[in-house]
Amino acid sequence: MLRRQSARESAARTYARALPIVPVRARGMTIEGADGRRYLDCLSGAGTLALGHNHPVVLEAIRTVLDSGAPLHVLDLATPVKDAFITELFRTLPPGLADRARVQFCGPAGTDAVEAALTLVRAATGRTGVLAFTGAYHGMTTGSLEASGGAFDVRVARLPYPQDYRCPFGVGGDRGAELAARWTESVLDDPKSGVRRPAGMILEPVQGEGGVIPAPDTWMRRMRQITADRSIPLIADEVQTGVGRTGAFWAVEHSGITPDVMVLSKAIGGSLPLAVVVYRDDLDVWEPGAHAGTFRGNQLAMAAGTATLAHVRENRLAERAATLGAHLLGRLRHLAEDIPCIGDVRGRGLMIGVELVDPEGEGADPDGEGAVNRGDSECGDSEYGEAECGESKHGEASGRGSGVAVGVGRGAPDAVPARGPHPAAPELAVAVQRECLRRGLIVELGGRHASVVRLLPPLTITDEQAAAVLDRLADAIEAAARNHAHRTHQHDKDQSNQRPRQAPKPRGRAGRSR
Repeated sequence: MLRRQSARESAARTYARALPIVPVRARGMTIEGADGRRYLDCLSGAGTLALGHNHPVVLEAIRTVLDSGAPLHVLDLATPVKDAFITELFRTLPPGLADRARVQFCGPAGTDAVEAALTLVRAATGRTGVLAFTGAYHGMTTGSLEASGGAFDVRVARLPYPQDYRCPFGVGGDRGAELAARWTESVLDDPKSGVRRPAGMILEPVQGEGGVIPAPDTWMRRMRQITADRSIPLIADEVQTGVGRTGAFWAVEHSGITPDVMVLSKAIGGSLPLAVVVYRDDLDVWEPGAHAGTFRGNQLAMAAGTATLAHVRENRLAERAATLGAHLLGRLRHLAEDIPCIGDVRGRGLMIGVELVDPEGEGADPDGEGAVNRGDSECGDSEYGEAECGESKHGEASGRGSGVAVGVGRGAPDAVPARGPHPAAPELAVAVQRECLRRGLIVELGGRHASVVRLLPPLTITDEQAAAVLDRLADAIEAAARNHAHRTHQHDKDQSNQRPRQAPKPRGRAGRSR
Protein backbone atom coordinates (compact mmCIF):
# COMPACT_ATOMS: atom_id res chain seq x y z
CA MET A 1 0.00 0.00 0.00
CA LEU A 2 2.84 2.39 0.76
CA ARG A 3 4.41 1.67 -2.62
CA ARG A 4 1.09 2.25 -4.38
CA GLN A 5 0.58 5.46 -2.45
CA SER A 6 3.99 6.70 -3.54
CA ALA A 7 3.26 5.78 -7.16
CA ARG A 8 -0.27 7.18 -7.36
CA GLU A 9 -0.61 10.12 -4.97
CA SER A 10 0.75 13.59 -5.57
CA ALA A 11 4.17 14.87 -4.63
CA ALA A 12 2.42 17.33 -2.29
CA ARG A 13 1.70 14.66 0.33
CA THR A 14 3.36 15.45 3.65
CA TYR A 15 2.60 13.34 6.72
CA ALA A 16 2.85 10.12 4.72
CA ARG A 17 6.50 10.84 3.97
CA ALA A 18 7.56 11.19 7.60
CA LEU A 19 5.16 8.55 8.95
CA PRO A 20 5.33 5.48 6.68
CA ILE A 21 2.58 3.53 8.45
CA VAL A 22 -0.78 2.14 7.34
CA PRO A 23 -3.33 2.63 10.14
CA VAL A 24 -6.06 -0.01 10.20
CA ARG A 25 -7.54 0.40 13.69
CA ALA A 26 -7.56 3.16 16.28
CA ARG A 27 -9.03 3.83 19.69
CA GLY A 28 -8.34 6.72 21.99
CA MET A 29 -4.66 7.57 21.71
CA THR A 30 -3.62 4.26 20.15
CA ILE A 31 -3.22 3.52 16.45
CA GLU A 32 -2.60 0.01 15.11
CA GLY A 33 -0.82 -0.37 11.79
CA ALA A 34 -1.34 -3.01 9.12
CA ASP A 35 1.82 -4.73 10.37
CA GLY A 36 0.31 -5.13 13.84
CA ARG A 37 2.49 -2.47 15.51
CA ARG A 38 0.83 -0.05 17.90
CA TYR A 39 1.62 3.63 18.28
CA LEU A 40 0.77 6.37 20.75
CA ASP A 41 -0.61 9.20 18.63
CA CYS A 42 0.65 12.64 19.71
CA LEU A 43 -0.41 14.15 16.38
CA SER A 44 -4.18 13.62 16.80
CA GLY A 45 -5.00 14.61 13.24
CA ALA A 46 -3.01 17.87 13.70
CA GLY A 47 -5.14 18.64 16.74
CA THR A 48 -8.46 17.51 15.28
CA LEU A 49 -9.06 14.61 17.68
CA ALA A 50 -9.84 16.30 21.00
CA LEU A 51 -11.24 13.01 22.31
CA GLY A 52 -8.85 10.75 20.46
CA HIS A 53 -9.79 8.17 17.86
CA ASN A 54 -13.31 6.70 17.78
CA HIS A 55 -14.47 7.97 21.16
CA PRO A 56 -17.72 6.24 22.23
CA VAL A 57 -19.73 9.49 22.49
CA VAL A 58 -18.66 10.48 18.96
CA LEU A 59 -19.49 7.08 17.48
CA GLU A 60 -22.86 7.06 19.21
CA ALA A 61 -23.72 10.51 17.85
CA ILE A 62 -22.84 9.44 14.31
CA ARG A 63 -24.82 6.19 14.60
CA THR A 64 -27.85 8.09 15.88
CA VAL A 65 -27.93 10.29 12.78
CA LEU A 66 -27.35 7.35 10.43
CA ASP A 67 -30.08 5.27 12.06
CA SER A 68 -32.59 8.14 12.12
CA GLY A 69 -32.91 8.43 8.36
CA ALA A 70 -32.03 12.12 8.51
CA PRO A 71 -30.56 13.64 5.33
CA LEU A 72 -26.78 13.76 5.33
CA HIS A 73 -26.45 16.64 2.87
CA VAL A 74 -28.62 19.74 3.30
CA LEU A 75 -26.53 22.71 2.11
CA ASP A 76 -27.38 25.48 4.61
CA LEU A 77 -30.95 24.41 5.47
CA ALA A 78 -32.05 24.27 9.10
CA THR A 79 -32.06 20.80 10.70
CA PRO A 80 -32.40 19.52 14.26
CA VAL A 81 -28.77 18.36 14.11
CA LYS A 82 -27.53 21.82 13.10
CA ASP A 83 -29.72 23.53 15.70
CA ALA A 84 -28.27 21.34 18.46
CA PHE A 85 -24.72 22.04 17.29
CA ILE A 86 -25.20 25.84 17.25
CA THR A 87 -26.80 25.74 20.70
CA GLU A 88 -23.88 23.79 22.19
CA LEU A 89 -21.29 25.91 20.38
CA PHE A 90 -22.80 29.18 21.63
CA ARG A 91 -22.89 27.75 25.16
CA THR A 92 -19.09 27.47 25.11
CA LEU A 93 -18.24 30.87 23.58
CA PRO A 94 -16.61 33.68 25.57
CA PRO A 95 -19.43 35.57 27.36
CA GLY A 96 -18.85 38.84 25.53
CA LEU A 97 -19.40 37.13 22.19
CA ALA A 98 -21.96 34.46 23.01
CA ASP A 99 -24.84 36.88 23.68
CA ARG A 100 -24.51 38.66 20.33
CA ALA A 101 -22.97 36.06 18.04
CA ARG A 102 -23.70 35.05 14.47
CA VAL A 103 -22.29 31.93 12.84
CA GLN A 104 -21.40 31.20 9.22
CA PHE A 105 -20.86 27.60 8.14
CA CYS A 106 -18.05 27.31 5.62
CA GLY A 107 -16.46 24.74 3.39
CA PRO A 108 -15.21 21.99 5.70
CA ALA A 109 -11.66 23.25 6.29
CA GLY A 110 -10.14 25.90 8.51
CA THR A 111 -8.62 27.74 5.58
CA ASP A 112 -12.07 28.38 4.07
CA ALA A 113 -13.23 29.76 7.40
CA VAL A 114 -10.25 32.14 7.38
CA GLU A 115 -11.24 33.24 3.87
CA ALA A 116 -14.77 33.85 5.13
CA ALA A 117 -13.50 35.90 8.07
CA LEU A 118 -11.39 38.09 5.79
CA THR A 119 -14.31 38.55 3.39
CA LEU A 120 -16.54 39.47 6.33
CA VAL A 121 -14.34 42.20 7.83
CA ARG A 122 -13.61 43.66 4.40
CA ALA A 123 -17.32 43.92 3.73
CA ALA A 124 -18.04 45.37 7.16
CA THR A 125 -15.30 48.01 7.11
CA GLY A 126 -15.03 48.83 3.42
CA ARG A 127 -11.28 48.42 3.76
CA THR A 128 -9.03 45.78 2.18
CA GLY A 129 -5.73 45.46 4.04
CA VAL A 130 -5.05 42.95 6.81
CA LEU A 131 -2.63 42.93 9.75
CA ALA A 132 -1.01 39.56 10.42
CA PHE A 133 2.07 38.30 12.23
CA THR A 134 5.41 36.75 11.52
CA GLY A 135 5.37 32.98 11.91
CA ALA A 136 1.62 32.76 11.36
CA TYR A 137 -0.14 29.90 9.63
CA HIS A 138 -3.78 30.33 8.60
CA GLY A 139 -4.24 27.79 5.80
CA MET A 140 -3.41 26.96 2.19
CA THR A 141 -5.90 28.95 0.10
CA THR A 142 -4.92 32.30 -1.39
CA GLY A 143 -6.22 34.68 1.28
CA SER A 144 -5.08 32.40 4.10
CA LEU A 145 -1.61 32.15 2.61
CA GLU A 146 -1.46 35.95 2.29
CA ALA A 147 -1.97 36.20 6.04
CA SER A 148 0.58 33.46 6.81
CA GLY A 149 4.24 33.97 7.58
CA GLY A 150 5.77 32.91 4.26
CA ALA A 151 3.76 35.18 1.98
CA PHE A 152 5.18 37.73 -0.50
CA ASP A 153 3.72 40.68 -2.43
CA VAL A 154 0.34 40.71 -0.73
CA ARG A 155 -2.16 43.09 0.87
CA VAL A 156 -1.04 42.10 4.35
CA ALA A 157 1.19 44.08 6.70
CA ARG A 158 3.44 41.80 8.74
CA LEU A 159 3.95 42.56 12.43
CA PRO A 160 6.33 40.97 14.98
CA TYR A 161 4.85 38.17 17.08
CA PRO A 162 6.39 38.18 20.58
CA GLN A 163 8.41 35.21 21.70
CA ASP A 164 11.16 34.55 24.19
CA TYR A 165 13.63 32.08 22.71
CA ARG A 166 14.02 33.81 19.34
CA CYS A 167 12.72 37.25 20.24
CA PRO A 168 12.82 39.53 17.16
CA PHE A 169 14.14 42.31 19.41
CA GLY A 170 16.66 40.14 21.22
CA VAL A 171 15.22 40.65 24.69
CA GLY A 172 12.20 38.38 25.21
CA GLY A 173 9.90 38.46 28.22
CA ASP A 174 7.64 41.36 29.06
CA ARG A 175 10.04 43.82 27.44
CA GLY A 176 9.96 41.98 24.11
CA ALA A 177 6.16 41.82 24.18
CA GLU A 178 5.99 45.55 24.95
CA LEU A 179 8.28 46.37 22.03
CA ALA A 180 6.15 44.25 19.70
CA ALA A 181 3.03 46.12 20.84
CA ARG A 182 4.69 49.50 20.37
CA TRP A 183 5.76 48.50 16.87
CA THR A 184 2.14 47.69 16.05
CA GLU A 185 0.96 51.05 17.36
CA SER A 186 3.64 52.85 15.39
CA VAL A 187 2.72 51.12 12.14
CA LEU A 188 -0.94 52.06 12.59
CA ASP A 189 -0.44 55.64 13.78
CA ASP A 190 2.49 56.75 11.64
CA PRO A 191 1.02 58.41 8.50
CA LYS A 192 4.24 57.54 6.66
CA SER A 193 4.39 53.86 7.68
CA GLY A 194 2.98 52.81 4.31
CA VAL A 195 0.19 50.85 6.02
CA ARG A 196 -3.34 52.13 5.63
CA ARG A 197 -5.99 51.39 8.26
CA PRO A 198 -6.76 47.70 7.66
CA ALA A 199 -9.98 45.75 7.45
CA GLY A 200 -8.89 43.55 10.34
CA MET A 201 -6.13 41.96 12.38
CA ILE A 202 -5.80 38.17 12.46
CA LEU A 203 -3.74 36.34 15.08
CA GLU A 204 -3.28 32.94 16.70
CA PRO A 205 -3.38 32.90 20.53
CA VAL A 206 -0.74 30.17 20.25
CA GLN A 207 1.21 29.85 17.03
CA GLY A 208 1.17 26.17 16.17
CA GLU A 209 2.96 25.70 12.87
CA GLY A 210 5.10 28.70 13.81
CA GLY A 211 6.72 26.64 16.56
CA VAL A 212 4.22 26.35 19.45
CA ILE A 213 4.62 29.92 20.67
CA PRO A 214 2.00 31.13 23.17
CA ALA A 215 1.15 34.79 22.93
CA PRO A 216 1.69 36.65 26.23
CA ASP A 217 -1.62 37.51 27.88
CA THR A 218 -0.62 41.14 28.34
CA TRP A 219 0.23 41.40 24.65
CA MET A 220 -3.11 39.85 23.69
CA ARG A 221 -4.87 42.48 25.78
CA ARG A 222 -2.81 45.20 24.13
CA MET A 223 -3.78 43.93 20.67
CA ARG A 224 -7.42 43.97 21.72
CA GLN A 225 -7.12 47.54 23.00
CA ILE A 226 -5.16 48.74 19.97
CA THR A 227 -7.69 47.33 17.52
CA ALA A 228 -10.73 48.46 19.51
CA ASP A 229 -9.42 52.01 19.80
CA ARG A 230 -8.98 52.18 16.03
CA SER A 231 -12.19 50.34 15.01
CA ILE A 232 -10.24 47.42 13.55
CA PRO A 233 -12.00 44.04 13.89
CA LEU A 234 -9.86 41.47 15.71
CA ILE A 235 -9.94 37.93 14.29
CA ALA A 236 -8.80 35.09 16.56
CA ASP A 237 -7.75 31.97 14.64
CA GLU A 238 -8.72 29.18 17.07
CA VAL A 239 -8.63 26.41 14.47
CA GLN A 240 -6.03 24.42 16.42
CA THR A 241 -6.13 26.05 19.85
CA GLY A 242 -9.87 25.66 20.45
CA VAL A 243 -11.98 23.12 22.38
CA GLY A 244 -9.79 22.83 25.47
CA ARG A 245 -6.45 22.27 23.75
CA THR A 246 -4.55 25.01 25.63
CA GLY A 247 -6.12 24.53 29.05
CA ALA A 248 -9.09 26.83 28.46
CA PHE A 249 -12.04 26.05 26.22
CA TRP A 250 -10.89 28.82 23.86
CA ALA A 251 -7.32 30.08 24.04
CA VAL A 252 -8.43 33.75 24.07
CA GLU A 253 -9.94 33.11 27.49
CA HIS A 254 -6.47 32.99 29.08
CA SER A 255 -6.11 36.71 28.46
CA GLY A 256 -9.77 37.53 29.05
CA ILE A 257 -10.26 39.24 25.70
CA THR A 258 -13.30 39.00 23.46
CA PRO A 259 -12.41 39.03 19.75
CA ASP A 260 -14.80 40.34 17.14
CA VAL A 261 -14.42 37.22 15.01
CA MET A 262 -13.40 33.64 15.83
CA VAL A 263 -12.32 31.10 13.21
CA LEU A 264 -13.08 27.53 14.30
CA SER A 265 -12.42 24.13 12.75
CA LYS A 266 -10.59 20.85 13.52
CA ALA A 267 -11.88 19.65 16.92
CA ILE A 268 -15.31 21.29 16.56
CA GLY A 269 -16.22 18.55 14.05
CA GLY A 270 -15.47 15.71 16.45
CA SER A 271 -12.97 14.18 13.94
CA LEU A 272 -15.07 14.97 10.84
CA PRO A 273 -14.68 17.97 8.50
CA LEU A 274 -16.36 21.13 9.78
CA ALA A 275 -15.44 24.82 9.86
CA VAL A 276 -17.32 27.91 11.01
CA VAL A 277 -16.82 31.61 11.59
CA VAL A 278 -18.42 33.12 14.69
CA TYR A 279 -18.62 36.91 14.80
CA ARG A 280 -20.27 39.90 16.42
CA ASP A 281 -23.75 40.63 15.05
CA ASP A 282 -22.99 44.19 13.94
CA LEU A 283 -20.48 42.80 11.42
CA ASP A 284 -23.21 40.77 9.71
CA VAL A 285 -23.47 43.01 6.65
CA TRP A 286 -22.69 40.72 3.74
CA GLU A 287 -25.16 39.85 1.02
CA PRO A 288 -26.75 36.38 0.61
CA GLY A 289 -24.24 34.05 -1.02
CA ALA A 290 -21.29 36.31 -0.21
CA HIS A 291 -19.56 33.21 1.11
CA ALA A 292 -20.96 29.80 0.28
CA GLY A 293 -19.93 26.16 -0.07
CA THR A 294 -21.57 22.93 -1.17
CA PHE A 295 -20.45 20.96 1.88
CA ARG A 296 -21.19 23.46 4.63
CA GLY A 297 -24.09 21.33 5.91
CA ASN A 298 -22.16 18.23 7.03
CA GLN A 299 -24.71 16.62 9.36
CA LEU A 300 -22.47 13.84 10.64
CA ALA A 301 -19.76 16.34 11.54
CA MET A 302 -22.26 18.55 13.34
CA ALA A 303 -23.53 15.60 15.38
CA ALA A 304 -19.99 14.48 16.21
CA GLY A 305 -19.05 18.07 17.02
CA THR A 306 -21.99 18.56 19.38
CA ALA A 307 -21.03 15.39 21.25
CA THR A 308 -17.38 16.46 21.45
CA LEU A 309 -18.10 20.02 22.64
CA ALA A 310 -20.50 18.76 25.30
CA HIS A 311 -18.12 16.02 26.50
CA VAL A 312 -15.20 18.43 26.83
CA ARG A 313 -17.37 20.95 28.68
CA GLU A 314 -19.17 18.51 30.99
CA ASN A 315 -16.03 16.58 31.92
CA ARG A 316 -13.86 19.68 32.39
CA LEU A 317 -11.25 18.38 29.97
CA ALA A 318 -9.83 21.88 29.44
CA GLU A 319 -8.90 22.01 33.14
CA ARG A 320 -7.41 18.54 32.82
CA ALA A 321 -5.33 19.74 29.85
CA ALA A 322 -4.02 22.65 31.92
CA THR A 323 -2.99 20.39 34.81
CA LEU A 324 -1.39 17.66 32.73
CA GLY A 325 0.20 20.17 30.38
CA ALA A 326 1.95 21.93 33.28
CA HIS A 327 3.25 18.55 34.48
CA LEU A 328 4.54 17.60 31.02
CA LEU A 329 6.24 20.97 30.56
CA GLY A 330 7.95 20.64 33.92
CA ARG A 331 9.19 17.13 33.13
CA LEU A 332 10.44 18.15 29.70
CA ARG A 333 12.32 21.13 31.12
CA HIS A 334 13.93 18.85 33.65
CA LEU A 335 14.97 16.60 30.77
CA ALA A 336 16.42 19.62 28.95
CA GLU A 337 18.87 20.18 31.80
CA ASP A 338 20.70 17.00 30.77
CA ILE A 339 20.33 17.22 26.99
CA PRO A 340 22.12 20.23 25.45
CA CYS A 341 20.38 19.89 22.07
CA ILE A 342 17.04 20.84 23.63
CA GLY A 343 17.07 24.60 23.16
CA ASP A 344 13.64 25.46 24.49
CA VAL A 345 10.53 23.81 25.89
CA ARG A 346 7.30 25.80 25.63
CA GLY A 347 3.58 25.51 25.20
CA ARG A 348 0.21 25.84 26.83
CA GLY A 349 -2.01 23.02 28.01
CA LEU A 350 -1.63 20.02 25.71
CA MET A 351 -0.08 22.06 22.91
CA ILE A 352 3.64 21.58 23.56
CA GLY A 353 6.82 22.20 21.57
CA VAL A 354 10.43 21.08 22.09
CA GLU A 355 12.87 23.08 19.98
CA LEU A 356 16.02 21.22 18.97
CA VAL A 357 19.24 23.12 18.36
CA ASP A 358 22.90 22.69 17.58
CA PRO A 359 24.47 23.31 21.02
CA GLU A 360 27.89 23.89 19.46
CA GLY A 361 26.67 26.51 17.02
CA GLU A 362 26.80 30.27 17.44
CA GLY A 363 24.83 31.54 20.38
CA ALA A 364 26.65 29.59 23.08
CA ASP A 365 27.73 31.65 26.06
CA PRO A 366 31.43 32.00 26.96
CA ASP A 367 31.16 29.36 29.70
CA GLY A 368 30.00 26.77 27.21
CA GLU A 369 26.54 26.43 28.73
CA GLY A 370 23.53 25.90 26.50
CA ALA A 371 21.70 28.98 25.29
CA VAL A 372 18.45 27.81 26.73
CA ASN A 373 17.35 29.40 29.96
CA ARG A 374 15.84 26.42 31.76
CA GLY A 375 13.57 28.62 33.82
CA ASP A 376 14.53 26.95 37.11
CA SER A 377 14.22 30.04 39.26
CA GLU A 378 10.83 30.78 37.75
CA CYS A 379 9.37 27.47 38.88
CA GLY A 380 6.81 27.57 41.64
CA ASP A 381 4.64 24.92 43.24
CA SER A 382 1.16 25.01 41.79
CA GLU A 383 -1.98 23.88 43.55
CA TYR A 384 -1.37 20.49 41.95
CA GLY A 385 2.10 20.17 43.43
CA GLU A 386 3.84 20.40 40.07
CA ALA A 387 6.39 22.96 38.99
CA GLU A 388 4.79 25.26 36.44
CA CYS A 389 8.14 26.34 35.05
CA GLY A 390 8.29 29.44 32.91
CA GLU A 391 4.68 30.49 33.45
CA SER A 392 5.01 34.24 33.40
CA LYS A 393 2.58 36.84 34.60
CA HIS A 394 1.44 37.24 31.02
CA GLY A 395 0.80 33.52 30.75
CA GLU A 396 3.42 32.39 28.27
CA ALA A 397 4.90 29.02 29.13
CA SER A 398 8.41 29.08 27.76
CA GLY A 399 11.90 27.97 28.64
CA ARG A 400 13.07 31.61 28.53
CA GLY A 401 15.92 31.03 26.16
CA SER A 402 16.38 34.39 24.48
CA GLY A 403 19.37 35.17 26.64
CA VAL A 404 17.42 37.33 29.09
CA ALA A 405 18.26 36.92 32.75
CA VAL A 406 15.99 34.54 34.62
CA GLY A 407 12.99 36.24 36.16
CA VAL A 408 11.91 38.63 33.41
CA GLY A 409 8.52 36.96 33.19
CA ARG A 410 7.94 37.51 36.91
CA GLY A 411 8.35 41.25 36.67
CA ALA A 412 12.08 41.34 37.50
CA PRO A 413 14.11 44.16 35.94
CA ASP A 414 15.21 43.57 32.37
CA ALA A 415 18.81 42.49 32.01
CA VAL A 416 21.29 42.85 29.19
CA PRO A 417 21.11 39.71 27.01
CA ALA A 418 24.09 37.47 27.67
CA ARG A 419 23.74 35.40 24.52
CA GLY A 420 21.46 34.52 21.66
CA PRO A 421 19.79 31.19 20.96
CA HIS A 422 21.67 28.36 19.31
CA PRO A 423 21.01 27.61 15.62
CA ALA A 424 17.99 25.45 14.87
CA ALA A 425 18.66 21.79 14.08
CA PRO A 426 16.04 20.61 11.56
CA GLU A 427 18.00 17.49 10.59
CA LEU A 428 18.18 16.47 14.23
CA ALA A 429 14.43 17.06 14.56
CA VAL A 430 13.77 14.73 11.62
CA ALA A 431 15.98 12.12 13.27
CA VAL A 432 14.06 12.49 16.55
CA GLN A 433 10.74 12.06 14.74
CA ARG A 434 12.13 8.89 13.11
CA GLU A 435 13.40 7.53 16.41
CA CYS A 436 10.03 8.28 18.03
CA LEU A 437 8.25 6.27 15.36
CA ARG A 438 10.59 3.34 15.94
CA ARG A 439 9.59 3.45 19.60
CA GLY A 440 5.88 3.58 18.84
CA LEU A 441 5.31 7.32 19.22
CA ILE A 442 3.87 9.60 16.54
CA VAL A 443 4.92 13.25 16.73
CA GLU A 444 4.80 16.22 14.40
CA LEU A 445 7.49 18.74 13.45
CA GLY A 446 6.97 22.48 13.06
CA GLY A 447 8.51 25.86 13.69
CA ARG A 448 10.20 28.44 11.51
CA HIS A 449 13.05 26.04 10.74
CA ALA A 450 11.10 22.76 11.15
CA SER A 451 13.15 22.08 14.28
CA VAL A 452 10.34 21.92 16.86
CA VAL A 453 8.98 18.55 17.96
CA ARG A 454 5.28 19.10 18.57
CA LEU A 455 3.05 17.20 20.99
CA LEU A 456 -0.71 17.36 20.41
CA PRO A 457 -2.13 14.41 22.36
CA PRO A 458 -5.89 14.00 22.80
CA LEU A 459 -7.40 15.64 25.85
CA THR A 460 -8.33 12.16 27.08
CA ILE A 461 -4.68 11.07 27.49
CA THR A 462 -4.18 9.15 30.73
CA ASP A 463 -1.39 9.66 33.25
CA GLU A 464 0.11 6.32 32.21
CA GLN A 465 0.09 7.30 28.55
CA ALA A 466 1.66 10.67 29.38
CA ALA A 467 4.49 8.88 31.21
CA ALA A 468 5.00 6.58 28.23
CA VAL A 469 5.14 9.57 25.86
CA LEU A 470 7.81 11.23 28.00
CA ASP A 471 9.89 8.04 28.24
CA ARG A 472 9.76 7.36 24.50
CA LEU A 473 10.44 10.95 23.54
CA ALA A 474 13.40 11.22 25.93
CA ASP A 475 14.88 7.98 24.63
CA ALA A 476 14.38 9.11 21.03
CA ILE A 477 16.04 12.50 21.60
CA GLU A 478 19.03 10.91 23.34
CA ALA A 479 19.45 8.32 20.59
CA ALA A 480 19.14 10.88 17.80
CA ALA A 481 21.56 13.24 19.55
CA ARG A 482 24.16 10.48 19.93
CA ASN A 483 23.87 9.48 16.29
CA HIS A 484 23.96 13.10 15.15
CA ALA A 485 27.08 13.81 17.22
CA HIS A 486 28.78 10.69 15.85
CA ARG A 487 28.00 11.64 12.25
CA THR A 488 29.19 15.20 12.82
CA HIS A 489 32.43 13.96 14.37
CA GLN A 490 32.98 11.51 11.52
CA HIS A 491 32.29 14.23 8.95
CA ASP A 492 34.79 16.58 10.60
CA LYS A 493 37.35 13.78 10.72
CA ASP A 494 36.85 12.98 7.03
CA GLN A 495 37.14 16.65 6.13
CA SER A 496 40.38 16.89 8.10
CA ASN A 497 41.83 13.85 6.35
CA GLN A 498 41.00 15.33 2.96
CA ARG A 499 42.91 18.59 3.57
CA PRO A 500 46.27 18.69 1.72
CA ARG A 501 49.23 18.53 4.02
CA GLN A 502 51.55 21.52 3.98
CA ALA A 503 55.27 21.01 3.29
CA PRO A 504 57.39 21.43 6.42
CA LYS A 505 59.01 24.81 6.86
CA PRO A 506 62.80 25.01 6.48
CA ARG A 507 64.68 24.67 9.74
CA GLY A 508 67.18 27.47 8.99
CA ARG A 509 67.60 30.59 11.04
CA ALA A 510 64.69 32.37 9.37
CA GLY A 511 62.33 29.44 9.76
CA ARG A 512 63.30 28.17 13.18
CA SER A 513 60.52 28.37 15.71
CA ARG A 514 61.12 29.99 19.03
